[in-house]
Amino acid sequence: MADRPSITAFFPAFNDAGTIGSMVVNVIATLEQLTDDYEVIVVENGSTDYTVQVLESLAERYPNLRVMTHREPLGYGGALRVGFATATKELIFYTDGDAQYDPSELKLLIAALRGDIDVVNGWKIDRSDPLHRKVIGRIYHHTVKLLFGFQLRDVDCDFRLIRRKVFDLVDLESDSGTICLELVKKLQDAGFHFAEVPVHHYHRTYGRSQFFNVPRLWRTAVQLIQLWWKLVIRRQHLRQIAHRRRELSQKSSP
Repeated sequence: MADRPSITAFFPAFNDAGTIGSMVVNVIATLEQLTDDYEVIVVENGSTDYTVQVLESLAERYPNLRVMTHREPLGYGGALRVGFATATKELIFYTDGDAQYDPSELKLLIAALRGDIDVVNGWKIDRSDPLHRKVIGRIYHHTVKLLFGFQLRDVDCDFRLIRRKVFDLVDLESDSGTICLELVKKLQDAGFHFAEVPVHHYHRTYGRSQFFNVPRLWRTAVQLIQLWWKLVIRRQHLRQIAHRRRELSQKSSP
């Protein structure tokens, strides 16, 4: 971009005490290269480790950092919804607080944000996860791409830059990890334009994934089907009804 945009960067954080500090410091250093008008928000999501203490210490040092602490977990989707609703700048960048992405690669997203682009979505160059997670991830990717008609290369890459104005038209409802599917589907259906940029994905060095366990996978499958029914099947049915009504109206017109 020719000018220096205002940017909100935010992280959802759950038991990320070992990584969230470096993420915040890294993104602040990156933002200072990109703009004079920025804010950093961390939505702390009911952590049981020392994440809150790390964030409180950071907030004392960095005036542009806002920490939103929730002692009861919001769910991943709930944390993202809080971040999007709280952001005040014209561009919103978000990624997870577990340091599997490099916040300095925000510069790659900014470079791809031409005037006709509303969302810049990262795609993982190489997923740095154990083999079983890679297999589950590929199955998940192809399943949701088929069910929802996604056009993106990597819907599951939580490394995104979004114009805040899109949320004037798009409302999010999910509290779980399916919020990423809801976000992309609603943006895509609303006609917003995407660009995609390759980004690096790193091995998790602290904590453990909240997604890859049997109960969570089962709940995600149920929520995925519910979201598919609502955003795909029900919408198709409503469009068919509207089309039929238009046809009947035209036939009854003199």
